[in-house]
Amino acid sequence: MDTVKLSSKGQFILPKAIRDRHHWDAGTEFVIIDRGAELVIKPTRVFPPTELEALETPSVYQGKPLTIEDMKQAVSIEAGNHK
Repeated sequence: MDTVKLSSKGQFILPKAIRDRHHWDAGTEFVIIDRGAELVIKPTRVFPPTELEALETPSVYQGKPLTIEDMKQAVSIEAGNHK
């Protein structure tokens, strides 16, 4: 467990090992959640922004369209492989 000290300006520094582990660089923004006896500090963006492909972009799948039953069967088979 790491300990940090609050400065006279109300600032503290996250230990480098924690910043490195979470890939938090200078400028990373956080949200602070006050839970009474504890504070939760979370980055405002956990994942990089996602951009959708344009509608005219061809689908990767080139076969015949699958039915819902085909998809359910495929999911069931794959789920069985991970038990």
